[in-house]
Amino acid sequence: MAALVGRGVRDMLKRADFMTVPRRQRHKKKWAATEPKFPATRLALQNFDMTYSVQFGDLWPSIRVSLLSEQKYGALVNNFAAWDRVSAELEQLSARDFVNEAIFHGEPEPENGQTAAPPPASWACSPNLRCFTFARGDVSRFPPARLGSLGVMDYYLMDAASLLPVLALGLQPGDTVLDLCAAPGGKTLALLQTGCCNLAANDLSTSRAGRLQKVLHSYVPQDVRDRNRVRVTSWDGRKWGELEGDIYDRVLVDVPCTTDRHSLHEEENNIFQRSRKKERQMLPMLQVQLLAAGLLATKPGGHVVYSTCSLSHLQNEYVVQGTIELLANQYDIKVHVEDLTHFRKLFMDTFSFFPSCQVGELVIPNLMANFGPMYFCKMCRMT
Repeated sequence: MAALVGRGVRDMLKRADFMTVPRRQRHKKKWAATEPKFPATRLALQNFDMTYSVQFGDLWPSIRVSLLSEQKYGALVNNFAAWDRVSAELEQLSARDFVNEAIFHGEPEPENGQTAAPPPASWACSPNLRCFTFARGDVSRFPPARLGSLGVMDYYLMDAASLLPVLALGLQPGDTVLDLCAAPGGKTLALLQTGCCNLAANDLSTSRAGRLQKVLHSYVPQDVRDRNRVRVTSWDGRKWGELEGDIYDRVLVDVPCTTDRHSLHEEENNIFQRSRKKERQMLPMLQVQLLAAGLLATKPGGHVVYSTCSLSHLQNEYVVQGTIELLANQYDIKVHVEDLTHFRKLFMDTFSFFPSCQVGELVIPNLMANFGPMYFCKMCRMT
């Protein structure tokens, strides 16, 4: 009680002191104009320093400086262009097709003259993908893609680690595939490059779906688009299990996340803006809802790959584990997490992987191989 009285007296004295100053000499602090405005990129770095220093320990300083440095890219060859010529031109730049190089060296060797046993289905990579990167430590840049002789762009520049979820999906000829959160379109384009699938590409945002359409028009011939090889929609992905349940052989769930590298470099559309704090806090719940919808849309026996471009275990492993528990309790659906150890070994010459993921795999930025972050986890819906 005494404290409340004391505070009231102090407030009254302040007002009294203020009132003794002539009005023309009073200065009213304009908070909006004088308070320091921290850019969202700085707020993101502060957040990452607090959380990731705990999550990654001694690895964080290396990851941090890599995130703040220039990102490396890969050139995804457009199979709808003159891909053999494009591949030859990329090789002349001293770039290498990391996908086919890894698959070739990773094939099991026969023993005692016998035919080697085929690897488990979970090891299979989606076929027909060609993506060139420069070697570790080589910070060369690819020239901008250009329009080729067949009327489509020759290659698509992307973070090469973004191709790993598509490769892990293990597409087979004739698969029906759903890309639940498809924009801006790099992974959607890669799915089409396999030549395997009838594809549904969805993104809730109509503006982002417009960007996806622009990518498709630039890289995919009209006759391919017209043959219903790809269907683009702007539905609420959280409801896909109700809209088209138990239909798809493969589902990619590349969810909205904190997009860690973007958040450190771009103010525009930065989720660390103060006005988006609640949206950021709700991300794990949204991610669980989207992954659950993706699994419900999958046929029993089908596969789902969940992915983010965040380092956060709250958005990665915890979302996977929480969703599996949710489906078991509410839908009596059993989901099995695939072991991607062999998959990681295939690509460890190109990317740096975090060695301690509970489930799934995480590409961490490294100055010698500055791709990522990219988390991905492959699941099989059992029932």
